[in-house]
Amino acid sequence: MELSEKGGIQNNGFVQNEDFEDKEMATSSQEEMPKTCSVDVEPVAVEETVLKPYAGMPKEVLLQFSSQARYRVTREILFWLVIAGAVVLVCATIAIIALSPRCLDWWQASPIYQIYPRSFRDSNMDGNGDLKGIQEKLDHITYLNIKTIWITSFFKSPLKDLGYGAEDFYDIDPIFGSMTDFENLIAAIHDKGLKVIMDLIPNHTSDKHRWFQLSRNRTGKYTDYYIWQDCRQAAGSVIPPNNWVSVFGNSSWEFDDVRKQCYFHQFGKEQPDLNFRNAAVQQEIHESITAYSQLYHDYTTTQVGLHDIVRGFRHTMDEFSREPGRYRFMGSDDDEKEDIEATMMYYGTTFIQEADFPFNFNLINMKNLSGNSVSEAVNSWMQNMPAGKWPNWAVGSPNAARISTRIGKEYINVMNMLLLTLPGTPVTYYGEEIGMENIASENATLPEKSPMQWDGKANAGFTEGNSSWLPVNSDYQSVNVEVQSAWSNSSLGLYRALTVLRNEELPLNRGWLCHVWNDSDVFVYVRELDGMDRVFMMVLNFGQEATTDLQARVPNLPSEAVVRLSTHFSNAGKVVNTKLIKTEMGEGLVLQYKTAKPVHTMEAFQGKCFVAEKACYSKALNLLYVNC
Repeated sequence: MELSEKGGIQNNGFVQNEDFEDKEMATSSQEEMPKTCSVDVEPVAVEETVLKPYAGMPKEVLLQFSSQARYRVTREILFWLVIAGAVVLVCATIAIIALSPRCLDWWQASPIYQIYPRSFRDSNMDGNGDLKGIQEKLDHITYLNIKTIWITSFFKSPLKDLGYGAEDFYDIDPIFGSMTDFENLIAAIHDKGLKVIMDLIPNHTSDKHRWFQLSRNRTGKYTDYYIWQDCRQAAGSVIPPNNWVSVFGNSSWEFDDVRKQCYFHQFGKEQPDLNFRNAAVQQEIHESITAYSQLYHDYTTTQVGLHDIVRGFRHTMDEFSREPGRYRFMGSDDDEKEDIEATMMYYGTTFIQEADFPFNFNLINMKNLSGNSVSEAVNSWMQNMPAGKWPNWAVGSPNAARISTRIGKEYINVMNMLLLTLPGTPVTYYGEEIGMENIASENATLPEKSPMQWDGKANAGFTEGNSSWLPVNSDYQSVNVEVQSAWSNSSLGLYRALTVLRNEELPLNRGWLCHVWNDSDVFVYVRELDGMDRVFMMVLNFGQEATTDLQARVPNLPSEAVVRLSTHFSNAGKVVNTKLIKTEMGEGLVLQYKTAKPVHTMEAFQGKCFVAEKACYSKALNLLYVNC
C-alpha cells in the first residue's frame, strides 16, 4: 500500500461545529493537496455485507425493502382480501335486508290495553279517574308486558254521552285534568318505552261545540257544517223530514228553536252529525221501526264517499309519520257488524291504504258460546281478511258486557288464552286481566265502566276520596290487582304468563294459524313457523267437559305433548297423550311438541291455514327470512 506524504482521507463525521469545519477547510486550502492516492489490495475474497430490516430504519432504507417482490405481493394480496371481505359483507347485508320479512311495528308487536279514563284511577280524590291517575299506574301496564295504551275520549265534553261528543277537539275536559297533565302523561308513557292511541270520533260533535252554535245561527261557512233539513210542525209537535231512527231509538231528527230547522243525529240528540260532504268540515277534522238494528241504513251509514274520507285521514296520518320511528297508527271502529266484507273494506286496497286495521268485535258479538261459535268467529275474520293485512281481536270493550258477565266467570281465563295466542294484535279492556264483572246499574251503558279494582282497601284503591263516580263492584276485596299479583294461580298471573310466552316464541307472534278441530265444546288450532320444528297447539274448552283424540285429526302428530301453559297452573309441564286430551269446562291448554311435518304443509289442511305477514326461520343463521 502506497500513500502520498501528505496524503490521507479526511473524516468529517466528527465535525463539532461550523467554525471548526471552516477552519479546517481554510487550512487545507493553503496546503498542497495530493495529486494521487492509490491503494493496492491483494485479490482476496471479500464477503458482501447483507443489510436486513431493523427497527427505526429511515424511509429511504424502508422503501428499498418494501419494493421487493416478497413484500409487495404480500401487501397486494392482503389489500384485495380486505376489499373482497368488504364487498362480501355489503352483499350479505343487502341480501339479509332483501330477504328478511318486515319487522313488526309497535302496534303489531304488543297487546293494546284499552283504558276508560274516568274509571281507571283518581289522583285528586274527586271520585273521577283522570290523566294523572293513568300516569300513576303505568307500572301496571309494563308488568303486563304491554307496550301500547289506548285511552278512550277525554276531549272537553258535556259528558252526557260519556265523552263521545266533543265540545272542543283542542282541549282536555277539566274532569280529566289539563293540557299540561296530558303532556306530562305522554312524556311518562314515552319514558317507559310505551306508545299511546287516542280516540277521535269524527262522525259528530257535542251540541255545545262552537261549530254547532255558529251553524244554528247560520254564521258564514259554518252554516252547512251539520245536516239540516226543513221539518213541519203540526198540533204542537214536530214532523221530521223522514222516518230515520237513531241508534238509541226514536227519530234521528231534532228540531232546533234557533235555526227553526231539524238537525240529524245518528246517536243522541246531544250529538249532531257533522256534514262530511262539506269540504270545510273534512279539513277541520284533518286539523283536528223503533230498533236501529231492524232497519236498513242505506242513507245514514257507509255512504258513498265514506272510504274517500277515511283515505284522507290516512293521508294526514302519513304526513306525520315521515320521521323514522314515528309511525302514526290508525284503526277504525266501523258499524258493519253483520257484513264482514264491508268491514274488510276499511283495510283499504293493495295500492291505497285506509286503516291499519278495523277493530274486530267478532268474539264480543257472538250470540252464544261454544267451540263452534268461537271457531266461526275466528275463521270469519281470517278467511275474509285481505292478503298481507294484519288481524286484531278483542274480548271486551267499553260498549259490551264484561267476559264474566257476558259468558260466565269460568270462561275468563280461556278467553284470555284465546285472545293472546291468536295471530295479530290483541286488545284488552282494562280489568279483563283480573276478571272484573259488570256492576248493577240503571244506565245500560255504565255497568262495564265501573272503577278499576286495584286493592282491597276502600273504593278498591281507585280513589282516596269518600266516593267514586260509579260504585265499585262488591267483589273487589278478592278480585283486585294486589291480591292476584301475590296469587300464582290467578287470572292476572295467567295473563302475564301468556304475554311472556307470546313475546318469547316466534310462532305465536308471527307464525301460521291452522284450524285443526272444533265441536260444540272445544276449539283446537296450532301456531307454527316455517323452519321451526317447535309447534304450539291450543286446546280450548268453551263448553262442557270433553275428551278429544287429536291424533285422529292431525296426521303424524306425536303421541305426546308437553303442557306449556294451562288455565290450571298445576298442569304446566306435564306430558299428555295426544290421543286422549281431557279438558274441563272453561279449561285451556297450550301444548308444545316437535315435528318435521307442520300442519300448514299438509294437504288435508289446505284452506284451513292462514298467515298475515309470512316469515320463515333459519336455524343456521338464527334469523327470519321470507323465501321459504
